[in-house]
Amino acid sequence: MDVEPAKSIYSIDISQQHILKNEKFLIKIYLQLKYIFPFTGTAYGSLDFPKLTFSRGVNLRAGNNKIALLSIAVGLPNVGPHFEMWNAGILGPVNLNGLNEGRRDLTWQKWTYKIGLEGEAMSLHSLSGSSSVEWIQGSLVAQKQPLTWFKTTFNAPAGNSPLALDMGSMGKGQIWLNGQSLGRYWPAYKSSGSCGSCDYTGTYNEKKCSSNCGEASQRWYHVPRSWLNPTGNLLVVFEEWGGDPNGIHLVRRDVDSVCVNINEWQPTLMNWQMQASGKVNKPLRPKAHLSCGPGQKISSVKFASFGTPEGECGSFQEGSCHAHHSYDAFQRTCVGQNFCTVTVAPEMFGGDPCPNVMKKLSVEVVCS
Repeated sequence: MDVEPAKSIYSIDISQQHILKNEKFLIKIYLQLKYIFPFTGTAYGSLDFPKLTFSRGVNLRAGNNKIALLSIAVGLPNVGPHFEMWNAGILGPVNLNGLNEGRRDLTWQKWTYKIGLEGEAMSLHSLSGSSSVEWIQGSLVAQKQPLTWFKTTFNAPAGNSPLALDMGSMGKGQIWLNGQSLGRYWPAYKSSGSCGSCDYTGTYNEKKCSSNCGEASQRWYHVPRSWLNPTGNLLVVFEEWGGDPNGIHLVRRDVDSVCVNINEWQPTLMNWQMQASGKVNKPLRPKAHLSCGPGQKISSVKFASFGTPEGECGSFQEGSCHAHHSYDAFQRTCVGQNFCTVTVAPEMFGGDPCPNVMKKLSVEVVCS
């Protein structure tokens, strides 16, 4: 794993004629942006509250000091009245507090501005660009260092199984594979809320059936096999917050089993389209879809229950209501196939095991 330091965008030189030595000062920046990544800290807004103030203590030395700010907008407004007039980026003012003179407004001092990073201009994500600079190697690679470029090379794993990068040890940034962008990553941003039992019956809202509370919304990032070379694949990562590149892993997805957990009247897009067009006058039954990986077939039915089953994939259990012919439809339709579809209806499982009770279907099949 190699590393190349990154360059910043907004910068200013500050003369320290009126600054006390060995004292900490406070820089205040008023922003209208989604993210800012100065070396002294990080702050980000949200879709609902994009405006924020970054305030952090800094150490200044005698002589000239340089402030460098990196502003990153993940998405720009492209809809609405006069959206081209909407503000984004660093709006100011930028104040330096704690001086003998009190507060100094740095907004009107001479700032330099540059679009993009030095590493982007040098195309460090490409094979030719990455070979044009000197990289630090081995144990000297920085960990938890913001605004840093990392690179490594690897050979393609054998087989046709889907591949992904596990970025759980990193903070926030972007990934390139052989010069092509795999996209942005942000596993350091953790989801919030409460995760309890899931029941989709009734009116839907965005907080219903929350899962993975306290975890990253995405940890694994798909690696297309068509982008890989047999040997010498170049992986480049630009880390904005600071992470441990030694924790990045290329993982392979092997499907051992697949599950379905579906209510008997769960709405589907086809159901809505058919009713909206007038082709049917009553809801259509949903269907359970099971599919193994490429080159695999469904070898057995590990669990099947139409009624009130409990548990999750891998630990399903029969509930107080169970159709005793639940296995039959899947044994007959799915075993020996790469994928199969079964309609979720009582007649498929030998009749209604408990009338006037809302039922669901839980199934787990083994792939080999």
